[in-house]
Amino acid sequence: MILLSGASYIQYVDMVTWYRLQLYGLYMTPYVINLVHNENYNHYSKMGRKILRADRLLSMLMILQSRGKVTAQELASELEVSVRTVHRDVDSLSTAGVPVYTKRGPAGGIALVERYRSDLTGLTKDEVRALFMMSIPQALTELGVDQELRAAMLKLSAALPSTMREDEQGVRLRIYLDPTPWEGHPTLEPAYDLQILHNALWKLRVLEIRHKSWMRPDMEPLQAMIHPYGLVAKAGKWHLVGKRYDHIAVLRVDRIVEVQETDKTFERSHDFDLVGFWKSYCQDELENRAVYPVLAHADADLLPSLPWSLGEGIQVRMLEDQSLDPQGLVNLELKFETFDHALKGLLPLGRAIEVIEPIALRYSIKDYAEQILVRYS
Repeated sequence: MILLSGASYIQYVDMVTWYRLQLYGLYMTPYVINLVHNENYNHYSKMGRKILRADRLLSMLMILQSRGKVTAQELASELEVSVRTVHRDVDSLSTAGVPVYTKRGPAGGIALVERYRSDLTGLTKDEVRALFMMSIPQALTELGVDQELRAAMLKLSAALPSTMREDEQGVRLRIYLDPTPWEGHPTLEPAYDLQILHNALWKLRVLEIRHKSWMRPDMEPLQAMIHPYGLVAKAGKWHLVGKRYDHIAVLRVDRIVEVQETDKTFERSHDFDLVGFWKSYCQDELENRAVYPVLAHADADLLPSLPWSLGEGIQVRMLEDQSLDPQGLVNLELKFETFDHALKGLLPLGRAIEVIEPIALRYSIKDYAEQILVRYS
C-alpha cells in the first residue's frame, strides 16, 4: 500500500484523472478540469471516501457516452449515491459547459447531446471506417483471445453515436479481410500449446519444454526449462521468447513436442523490451543467416520470373561476365539457405537452369532427372 498526503496526494489524483481521460478518450473544458482539481483538493484529507466526486463526474460522463439516455435512479444506483446527488452533479457538468440535459416523464432520463457524444470518442469518420475494416487476426484466434477482441469491438461500437454506427455497417458491407489461407491449411500451431504458453506468460510460471533441434530434427527431442518473456507471431509462425540459463532464447512453437507449466514462478526482468529485442534478433538473423551459394547457367527469358519461382528471399546476382552464349544462357549466382532449399527450388525449373557448382547439388539434380526419366520411359 502507498500512502500519500498533502500536495503529493493532489498530484497523484490529478495523474489518475489525466490517465483516465486518456484511457477513455474523454476531454473536458478548462472549467471542468478546474472543478475536478478543486474537488480533489477539498477531499484529499478524506481518503476514506469510497468514490471521490471527481471520479464520479468522470464515471457519469462515461456512462452517458456509452449508453445514451439513463435515468437518474440508474445513475444513482451505479454510482452509489442518492438521486439528489446525481442531479447536483448534472448541474455541475452543465455549468462547466458539458451539454448534458434532463428530460422528464416516463420515457425521460439524462443524456448528452448527440454531437458531444461523437466528440467524446475522439474518432473521426475515416478513423471509424479504418477501425472496423479489421478482421480478427488468426494469430489472436490461435492464442484464444479472439472472443475478448470481438467483445471489445462490440463495446466500442455501442459507444459510437448512431451516425457513426451506420458507417460501421457500411464498412462491413464493403470491406472484408480474410486471414485464412487457401484450402483452409492452418498456418499456426495448435491452440492448446499456445494457450499454455500464453497463460504461463501472465502467471510468470516456468515452462518445462521438450523440443526438436533446429539443426537435427531427426534427433531425440531436447529438454529445456524456460522463463517465458513473450510470444511473437511472424509470417504465420509463433515464436516463444524466454530466458534460458543466463541468456534470452527464441524457440519456434512448431518445434515444441511437449510443454508443461510448472509450479515454479520467476521474476521477469522489468527492463526487457520485447519489441526492441525482436527487431534486433531479426536483424541478427538476416546478417548471420546461413548461405548456400550456387553458380548456374540460366535461360535469359527466365530472369524476370526467377523471384516468383524461387521466392523473394532468394538472392539472385548476375555475374560480371555476361556474354550470352549461342544458346542464350547467362551466368548467375544464387544464394539459398541450405542444400535442401536449393534442391527444392531448382528442380521444378527443369532445363531452364543448369547448376555448375556446387558439384554435389549438380549431381543430385542429375540423379533426380535420371530417376524421373526411368519412371516415365
